[in-house]
Amino acid sequence: MLAIIYDLEMTVKRKKGAFAEIIEIGAVKVTESDDKFVIADTFQAFVKPTLSPKLTEDTVNFTGITQEDITNASTLQDVLDQFIAWIDTDDYALCSWGPDDKTQFLKECRQKKIPLHWLRNHNNLQKQVSTAMKREHNQQIGLKSALEALDVPFVGNQHRALDDAYNTALIYIRMQEHIQLTRNEVQEHPSYESNVVYRDDTGDEERDNPFAALANWNKDEEDK
Repeated sequence: MLAIIYDLEMTVKRKKGAFAEIIEIGAVKVTESDDKFVIADTFQAFVKPTLSPKLTEDTVNFTGITQEDITNASTLQDVLDQFIAWIDTDDYALCSWGPDDKTQFLKECRQKKIPLHWLRNHNNLQKQVSTAMKREHNQQIGLKSALEALDVPFVGNQHRALDDAYNTALIYIRMQEHIQLTRNEVQEHPSYESNVVYRDDTGDEERDNPFAALANWNKDEEDK
């Protein structure tokens, strides 16, 4: 399998109930060449947030991503189309540092009705590296600490998607003998929920289910 090591940057949410949105995707391809693993290609794209289009000061300060960076960027659907085209194979594994990025993809793609069939063969490199480094009590090691433990200098800027993905790839290459990529489907994720799609004779498969109102009416009656 081709290893696609990726990272996301999201809007910083401070208010209760706020919804974080992806504003940058960075990724690298790691391939095997002459019996060694190398970084073969990179991908980077800003993403225009559509629920909260204006970036907060917290987001700008944390990521370094500016309003100008995302104003003319493509939407998440379009960037994911570019990302999938860049992967350019069906035999790939998606790898991230920790579980949060996969969870963000699940939440935001459901919110924006974006298909999730491509989110498969997902591997949490942080968990495997932490186990290999014998962290006590299942403690998960941070990206920067893992690099320091391997005596690998951080390249670029923290909290930028491509730089974080690139540095994660450096760890992946160094820790190859301790990492096992597995195959899985998005439906196996604990938080995955299938969306019920209503189909009528117009052929429109993305309409709201007209019977949903009955469920709400019944709940209202019970609450009275």
